[in-house]
Amino acid sequence: MTSDPSEDGRDLRRAILDQARSLLLESGHTGLTMRRIAGAIGCTPTAIYLYFRDKDALLHALIDEGLERLHGALQETARETPDPVERVEALCRRYVAFGLENPEYYEVMFTLRPRRMERYPAEKYRRGRRSLEVFAESLAEAHARGRMEAPDPLLAASVVWSGLHGAVELLSARRLDQSIDRSAFVEAAVHHACRGVTAPADADPQPGPAARAGASAQTTTLAREEP
Repeated sequence: MTSDPSEDGRDLRRAILDQARSLLLESGHTGLTMRRIAGAIGCTPTAIYLYFRDKDALLHALIDEGLERLHGALQETARETPDPVERVEALCRRYVAFGLENPEYYEVMFTLRPRRMERYPAEKYRRGRRSLEVFAESLAEAHARGRMEAPDPLLAASVVWSGLHGAVELLSARRLDQSIDRSAFVEAAVHHACRGVTAPADADPQPGPAARAGASAQTTTLAREEP
């Protein structure tokens, strides 16, 4: 990739990435071509290669951005929620919200599996694990206080994540039964993801008071009814 220090260069690179995100969601991996991107933003295909050596490099750049944005969102939530159990619940909601509000990033980060795409570098995936570690750190703190059962915090975080990922995928694919309220589904998914790591002494875990206070408004926004 060749960097362009000019403002116009930065704007063009941004436009390329934004159009790639849009086309990826609209047409999938096979429908994403440099020619289509160029036609949509009014440049030549050659100009795109000044910033990205090929389509794989473009997709890797989108993965980079998505992982950074997800990590930033989770860090913000963690900072705002001092209680570790309520923090885990809030992180769950923020993760689902991110997936539903950023379907292009979510697809390229977690669901895109093209056969011929160059593998995303292992060292970058290790950096991407920072989002999982935000969950793990909160679970470890809750475990240390005897409020959650997470002797292996990273394993527990992965189990929680798997449930949340399934919820995002189901909602994104519009496969949720229409008779089920989407906001209620999100809350139930968060509740059950957390219940799996709740300390045995708490027989019927419920979201904490601070989490409940903001849950309704947020889940109503992130789980709007489909048009």
